[in-house]
Amino acid sequence: MTEFTVKLADERGRVQEQTHPAATAEELRARFTQAGYLVYSVKPRNAIGGGARNKKVGLQNFLVFNQQFVTLIRAGLPIPGSLELLARRQRDLNFKAQLENVAARVKTGESLSGAFDAQGGFPLIFTTTLLAGERSGNLEEVLQRYTDFQRVSLTVTKKLKSALIYPVLLITLVVGLFVFLISFVVPRFATLYDQLNAPLPKITLVLLSVGNAAQNYGLYAIPFLLAGGYLLYRWSKTDKGASTIDKLRLAVPLLGTIWLKYQVALFSRTLSTLLTGGLPLVPSLETAARSISSRQVSNAVFSSVTQVREGQRLSASLEGTRVFPELAIEMIEVGESTGALPTMLNSVAGFFEEDVETSLAGVLSLIEPTLLIFMGVVVAVILISLYLPILQLGAGGINGSTSGQ
Repeated sequence: MTEFTVKLADERGRVQEQTHPAATAEELRARFTQAGYLVYSVKPRNAIGGGARNKKVGLQNFLVFNQQFVTLIRAGLPIPGSLELLARRQRDLNFKAQLENVAARVKTGESLSGAFDAQGGFPLIFTTTLLAGERSGNLEEVLQRYTDFQRVSLTVTKKLKSALIYPVLLITLVVGLFVFLISFVVPRFATLYDQLNAPLPKITLVLLSVGNAAQNYGLYAIPFLLAGGYLLYRWSKTDKGASTIDKLRLAVPLLGTIWLKYQVALFSRTLSTLLTGGLPLVPSLETAARSISSRQVSNAVFSSVTQVREGQRLSASLEGTRVFPELAIEMIEVGESTGALPTMLNSVAGFFEEDVETSLAGVLSLIEPTLLIFMGVVVAVILISLYLPILQLGAGGINGSTSGQ
């Protein structure tokens, strides 16, 4: 007998994990399924293939795999054979080991969703979608829907990242130019003015002090900055740190609203995919909540799960959180009233994705000239501060020669 960890949901949608002994994973899965539970995964307590756990697969590589996997299944190839074939073609050694492990598990009778879930490096929505496909007996169609969802999500993510490249380059240029002027140019002017021993304007004295400090203590400040950045990164991975950072992110004017709309779009498309695959509403909500990056939106969805489980409508429970935009709630309410919630959720996702692209383009059109103006002002102030004493000395020399005549 082997001990297995079972992740399941009862008839009210409450998710829990239990440990039970059984001869095989399928025997334990069948036992709980017959008892009326929704079984997410059954994994041995000491799962094989631990070396490949918790290593995430690249989104682009994972999308290509899913497209090929659906094609092979549609062509009639058995699932273990399809996995082995795709594993042999993988260049990513980590992903290859994971697929080989999944194929080995499936051959021993473990479900496909449980085998992928045991790897620990695949999105929760993927393993949940596989589970819904297995339960409905329509794995091919459910996988195709997930692939379509993944393709749209990846396209939106790429558009957002490409839109942010130019502002990031501008900010890097501004910071690099400022560091160069303060660290290398200003100290050379300080040496020149020490030799001249002439009175300097206050703005020049301040700039020279900053330059001297940067030259004398700049190298000592780098370790502290790196240590501070590392500690901030570790803190951001904690629950409190992630929640605090997310609150600050949502509070930023314009950008906070864009971030909220992007998360609502991601939630809507994820929930639509799970519901269309045949998963019940409560487990779908919990899975969608775990797939969201924003802690505020995720916590709002989790808080609505209890009310939905008690019979309240999804739109009313989300409205009570005071996090979701009013338009999204109204569209979800219409979807519930017409019995077309998955379709309406897709419409919500499409609307907010377009809104995010439009809003982000508008914000970036303001950020770019603002950065250029800021860079020009900084350079102008530094140059004026450096050359002002020389101009004053030149003016003084001309006045002196004129009075001498």
